[in-house]
Amino acid sequence: MAERMPGKVSVYTLGCSKNRVDSEHLMRQLENGGWDVIPDAGPEDYPLDVLVINTCGFIHDAREESVDHILEAIQAKEEGKIGRVLVMGCLSGRYKTSLEKEIPQADAFFGVDDLPLITASLGVRYDPVLSTERMLSTPAHYAYLKLSEGCDRGCAYCAIPLIRGGHVSRPRKQLVAEARSLAAQGVAELILVAQDTSYYGLDLTGKRELASLMEDLCRMDDIKRIRLLYTYPQGFPLDVLKLMAQEPKICKYVDIPLQHISDKVLTAMRRNTTKSETMQLIEDFRKFVPGICLRTTLMVGHPGEDEKAFSELLDFVKDAAFERMGAFTYSREEGTYGALHLKDTVPSKVKRERYGRLMELQQGISYACNRSRVGSVCSVLADYTIREEGNASAQGDVPDTPAGKVTVLGRSQYEAPEVDGYVILENAPDVLPGTFVKARIVHANEYDLYAELTD
Repeated sequence: MAERMPGKVSVYTLGCSKNRVDSEHLMRQLENGGWDVIPDAGPEDYPLDVLVINTCGFIHDAREESVDHILEAIQAKEEGKIGRVLVMGCLSGRYKTSLEKEIPQADAFFGVDDLPLITASLGVRYDPVLSTERMLSTPAHYAYLKLSEGCDRGCAYCAIPLIRGGHVSRPRKQLVAEARSLAAQGVAELILVAQDTSYYGLDLTGKRELASLMEDLCRMDDIKRIRLLYTYPQGFPLDVLKLMAQEPKICKYVDIPLQHISDKVLTAMRRNTTKSETMQLIEDFRKFVPGICLRTTLMVGHPGEDEKAFSELLDFVKDAAFERMGAFTYSREEGTYGALHLKDTVPSKVKRERYGRLMELQQGISYACNRSRVGSVCSVLADYTIREEGNASAQGDVPDTPAGKVTVLGRSQYEAPEVDGYVILENAPDVLPGTFVKARIVHANEYDLYAELTD
């Protein structure tokens, strides 16, 4: 292979935070190899010698978005703005052969485990010594920590095991070393992610080790917050809740995708849990951790969901009053149990209508939850500062802000980045991203809270 001289490269990440972690590991390797690395480059950053697109292949919409980005990059390549286009990640790994035929203008396609091959294609020897180091593409004060790879669950609708394989926990020493490296870069909030964080450690020691790992992370002085995402209801480790209740560094926040509540639908989904078990788990969350913020994700239109099952879901959402909720419609994913054995019984129009009804219900619940926080005081971590030019000082989508104002967009322990709203400080010109401030909530809408600084 001819040696290539380093130049300007960008890794553009699509999909979930777990993909972002993969991109950040790759960028650190390329940076070490002498490349000038730009995370998530846009047209304003062109020309580039190389653009690497880290794709998502989870559902139909995500696949379409990934293909669109590849085609846009190919167009930029043909216009001389990009030298080479490399494609990696979930979509690329699963559909490599067909993508090579359909988009031959891309220079190479790689799977989810191909980081050494990607670096080699760019003239860089993959260095295992750097396996716990990353080049951050999030704001410098928070980062995702991926605990494991793959999943053993086998839910009927999910292609993740087909893409990422079975569950493999990362050794605790490796995770602690990576967390220390992130803290040394200025990270104050660690966000724990995996296909299923609550499963962590079972393959290492025969028991769930999430609480023990979180205890290790809490001992790091520079880490001020630890947030838990992507848990699973079946077998949730209650020792995590006990630790959460007593450890101030751990956000009183759990993301737990429940998908549905009807026993009929849960069985069709192969979720290995029941309505009664789910209701008991929610009761345990709120009993062990008073004031906890629960985020869930629900699916509508799965095979077997009739109007009765959907009405049961609406009643459940109304009664559970989740502080945060997202939803999506079922799509038939090639190779999954659902695609092979279940008939897609719900018409697309009905799926969309049910999705709209569910989200309208949740909008009112979210508004009531946010309104209940008016008058309370909380610790806010500033993510972005928007000055009167309208430009944010850190990455990400932010709410529109009137010209002439200095606005800080931050988060309390009850808001996760990217998926939840902000705590907005409208008159805080001296607050910089990455700093913690005390603020009193003075106003709320369905998505965001407005606050003022307190002494």
